[in-house]
Amino acid sequence: MKFKFKIQQYQTDAVNSVIDVFAGQPFAERVSYIRDKGITKKDQYMQMSIFNEANPSNDHTPLGFANARLVLSPEQLLRNIRNVQARNNIKQSDSLVNHLGACSLDVEMETGTGKTYVYIKTIFELNKRYGWSKFIVVVPSIAIREGVYKTFQITQDHFMEHYKKKARCFIYNSKNLSALDNFSTSSGINVMIINIQAFNTSMKEVARSKEARRIYEKLDDFGSRRPIDVIKANHPILILDEPQKMGGEKTQKALANFNPLFCINYSATHVKHHNLVYVLDAVDAYNKKLVKKIEVKGFEVKNLRGTDRYLFLESIIISPTKPPKAKIEIEIKHKNSFSRDIRILEIGDDLYCESNEMEQYRGYRISDIDPISGTVTFTNGVVLSRGEVIGDVSEKDLRRIQIRETIISHFEKEKYLFEMGIKTLSLFFIDEVAKYRKYNETGEEVNSEYGELFEQEYKNVLNDYITFEDTPYIRYLKSIDPSKTHTGYFSIDKHGRKVDSPTKRGSDESDDVSAYELILRDKERLLSFHEPVRFIFSHSALREGWDNPNVFQICTLKHGGSSPTHKRQEVGRGLRLCVNQKGERMDSDLYGDSVHDTKYTYCNRQ
Repeated sequence: MKFKFKIQQYQTDAVNSVIDVFAGQPFAERVSYIRDKGITKKDQYMQMSIFNEANPSNDHTPLGFANARLVLSPEQLLRNIRNVQARNNIKQSDSLVNHLGACSLDVEMETGTGKTYVYIKTIFELNKRYGWSKFIVVVPSIAIREGVYKTFQITQDHFMEHYKKKARCFIYNSKNLSALDNFSTSSGINVMIINIQAFNTSMKEVARSKEARRIYEKLDDFGSRRPIDVIKANHPILILDEPQKMGGEKTQKALANFNPLFCINYSATHVKHHNLVYVLDAVDAYNKKLVKKIEVKGFEVKNLRGTDRYLFLESIIISPTKPPKAKIEIEIKHKNSFSRDIRILEIGDDLYCESNEMEQYRGYRISDIDPISGTVTFTNGVVLSRGEVIGDVSEKDLRRIQIRETIISHFEKEKYLFEMGIKTLSLFFIDEVAKYRKYNETGEEVNSEYGELFEQEYKNVLNDYITFEDTPYIRYLKSIDPSKTHTGYFSIDKHGRKVDSPTKRGSDESDDVSAYELILRDKERLLSFHEPVRFIFSHSALREGWDNPNVFQICTLKHGGSSPTHKRQEVGRGLRLCVNQKGERMDSDLYGDSVHDTKYTYCNRQ
């Protein structure tokens, strides 16, 4: 599958809001300068000179190409900004913010509306209108860095079609600095992607990170040059992705070391405000049908002190010809053991009898089933609501219910979406690999707690959907082995085993590229019906940086709570509008007013 992209007006408006800030700037490209080639040993230099006479190469040319300087005055820039703000119904700025170059612009776009696409298109437009060609995209984490790089790759043909040129994009790597020389000597569009861990220190400070230190050091393997000096000679345009995570004083000072021409900040949640030129907030995104509609599926726990009775109301079954029934999970007594099973019950049924006469259910006879309020009432006065758990519930019980509810939501959506050619995916966030997978004595990877719970609940729910009908969807379900329909994406150690991701201090964001490479590489393949994987278990570090448009359920199976910001990041993984098997985005142009019928479910314990 190949993603298809198209021109959308709201994205074009966001691009033009930046472009028009520089109205009056003359077009200028191929602005050259004599660059520092570094120091080489004399014998190497002579051999190199002889070679270059016969084989000229950009690597050794004395010329570099930088962005042309701004000729607009601060007053003119502010007038242009105010004109754009007036056009976009934004409060006009009183002053110009210019702490990173000539100006710092803010673009606010809700998660899932394509801000990465927007700033890539902005790069092409800045090059087309003004000739600027050197750009640096700065990101706060490796997850976002990998996601940005992937977006540059999958949009390459799209932008080639519209601009007749390609952007040369690379990830900064302190161990492969030859890319910086190519960045300097190429006159085409050049984009460097760098995460803050690679430079977040001052030039006077001894950095904790060896990588951050190298960018400010004179390196023998780089001709006794400092990488930062080679970068700053290009007067690059800075694009900050998620700048709210880069607002610290040390980071801002480090960003100034790039000698930027100007800076553009892209985020859904700006913390520090500069000159705002475009806004597409959550309400606008929803009203314009640019993102999925969210529903939250939670459940409450009611502990009845002094008892061990357990009840969970899964759903109420409605029939046009029969009275409503309730699917309730209760404990069942067997000859030598106990189990928890689901029973389909109706008014008059007695849980004491259904449980094989367990004393804890004496007096629990159903007196009413109300499908409107979603409640079941018992003769002893207890009322059980949809999504409630009553009894002394273990952590495992709670996780089982969450997994089951997510699977049920998945099947409910999948049956409908399958007919439209849309693959349905569900994502589980966990905090420990060992909860999902473990290794046995022979080193084989086997299911752990969550893996076992998933397969048990999946088979139970699957049985409710498998019928004797010979439909394409039923054949699809029968063709998938339950053990093949789920997988996990985690960091890999040197022995090839899945491990918990190493994280930054005070955070659960992973610094390990292996945690992201596979899931990003499989982004398109996961959308094909030929790929059996429909349920994904992954580390909580993937709250950001990975967006698959066909995620319709997200379930958090983590211990402890998360901040509202973290919750929003988790929810944001499933906001994008889905695509079909042709790679077409199912927006309002194709789907009409029914765009929000395909709701996206966030399953979390209340």
